[in-house]
Amino acid sequence: MDGLILSGSKNVFEVECDDGCVRSCSIKGKILKSSEGYYNPLAPGDNVIVELNSIEDKKGQILDVKERKNEFVRWNIKKKEPQLIACNLDYLLIVTTPDEPPFRPRFIDRALAQAEYQNITPVIVCNKYDLPAGQSDLFQNQLECWENIGYKVIRSSARTGEGIEELANLIENKLCAFVGQSGVGKSSIINVLDNTVVLKTGSLSQKYGKGCHTTTKGTLIHLQLDEALMGGRKGCIANIIDTPGVRRFLLHDISAENLALYFRDFKPYLGKCTYGMSCSHRGESGCAVIDAVEKGELSAIRYESWLRIVEELENNIFE
Repeated sequence: MDGLILSGSKNVFEVECDDGCVRSCSIKGKILKSSEGYYNPLAPGDNVIVELNSIEDKKGQILDVKERKNEFVRWNIKKKEPQLIACNLDYLLIVTTPDEPPFRPRFIDRALAQAEYQNITPVIVCNKYDLPAGQSDLFQNQLECWENIGYKVIRSSARTGEGIEELANLIENKLCAFVGQSGVGKSSIINVLDNTVVLKTGSLSQKYGKGCHTTTKGTLIHLQLDEALMGGRKGCIANIIDTPGVRRFLLHDISAENLALYFRDFKPYLGKCTYGMSCSHRGESGCAVIDAVEKGELSAIRYESWLRIVEELENNIFE
């Protein structure tokens, strides 16, 4: 029987089967050849083939995973292996805040690069936009920078409801994953999108201003979108993968030398430098990227972010 991975850890997964039953399933043989090399073999959003248990109806075994449309991955620094976060996504919703926890644009730029690498459409969701820091010139300039290069930015607040209707209409009938730092309010947004869902929300650490983990593992949730957000339409649904907060998002399979390929605003200039694709874009004469920055064609904000991430990759230093 076909099934959909809702959540799981180690070798036990919650699978929603085609007959509507959610079964606890292990991997038959404990190894899926198609997922070798990953810290975790499956992730929410995976489509799998299940063999039912003839004795216990709520159990089964996973025989295989179907070909993925895409997969969102990060490097797990503890396990020193790539970690699947979510699969078969229509959108990656990268959640940030202007404050509480502090705004970290390079976290967003890393996630954008990873999404570009894996052919996933990213959307930046700025939660807690109602905070005073949301109106600062520095923050507004950064949001406009992303918008100017073609990324969709939704300014939202789970507290006031701003932007939630726009988000609800975007994700209707889609499979999306929320990714962001701990404390940015991913669970709070889900609670507002579907007022029948009550996810635990956390508070910030007073000492460090960082979020506390409230979601412990990625989980696919079927949302019944609030009618008030959908113009009174009933029965509107969305499928959201709520992922644990990430304090450090480490890129997977993207080297310092290739990072520019996944900064979409750099692409028009790549290969046009005096040294062609060998240019490091860090001081060579005739560099088309640096020339574009000096002319104002390429954002100095993004160029500086790219430089910092390249240095982090080269020196294995991550914020």
